[in-house]
Amino acid sequence: MNFQLLGILLALLFTVFVAFFLMKFGLIYCRALFSGVRVKFGTLIGMWIRRVNPSVIVDSRIIASKAGIDLTYDELETHYLANGNVINVTQSQVMANKAQIELTWQQACAIDLAGRDILEALRTSTSPKVIDVPAQEKGSSYISAIAKDGIQLKVKARVTVRTNLKQLVGGAVEDTIIARVGEGIVTTIGSAENHKRVLENPDLISRTVLERGLDHGTAFEIRSIDIADVDVGENIGAKLQSDQAEADKFVAQAKAEERRAMAVAMEQEMKALVEENRAKVVLAEAEVPLAMAEAFRSGQLGVMDYYRMKNIEADTDMRSSLADDNGSES
Repeated sequence: MNFQLLGILLALLFTVFVAFFLMKFGLIYCRALFSGVRVKFGTLIGMWIRRVNPSVIVDSRIIASKAGIDLTYDELETHYLANGNVINVTQSQVMANKAQIELTWQQACAIDLAGRDILEALRTSTSPKVIDVPAQEKGSSYISAIAKDGIQLKVKARVTVRTNLKQLVGGAVEDTIIARVGEGIVTTIGSAENHKRVLENPDLISRTVLERGLDHGTAFEIRSIDIADVDVGENIGAKLQSDQAEADKFVAQAKAEERRAMAVAMEQEMKALVEENRAKVVLAEAEVPLAMAEAFRSGQLGVMDYYRMKNIEADTDMRSSLADDNGSES
């Protein structure tokens, strides 16, 4: 009796497991069967145990099979377990096959795991993409450069690129293309003798930039560079010269003020020196009476000598006075 009960329980348990797996994987199995793709229940159960979504793997296998591409379940599961987008990579294989683009499964997986949109890359590879230089979202509406004659030119360009699938992994992105093209525009205008030459031949910029091989090391191949607009800006050269002249004027004024201050200081020094000499003269004159008194006491100067000296001084003063009067009358 116990064995019969145990057998019934085991049979019931087996039935429940079979019903569970039929309900869980039956639709997927039928979808694969009617699509001409073989899959075993054991394979589906193994995917479920490995936490792989069987529906994604089977649908990817169906997509590849309908396009005539042979992909194994192991390849699909490996990319799924690497957190890759299996559906996108599979569709990229179909797209590449239809467009006759050489793209292996390993390359497609590497591009997808690198964070690039493999489908967008294929679309850009078959249908070139146009990039504005400068980028509109950066806030700048033109590339500004100055020719040798000092005239500023404002340039807008459009770069047509196609994806280089071989360099998509590790290759530089659009921002690098925009920066390099902008650098080429500035260099070309800066090396022009005058701005009129650039205005007459805008394609000069395109040719020069293309010859520089700016797409080297990037994920894109530059197909063409078209100058959308060229505007004349300010006369930067004249403005700089004006600013330099203004700065030179301030420097000259500062130096002149410095020289004036030095002259004033020198004048004050000379006045002080004159006053000092006058003081010395006054001191010397003050010593004359003392010397004369000493001469009287010592007997070296007599009274007649003194009066004679006074007469000479009076005569000298009279002549000086007469000379001053004649000078003023003339």
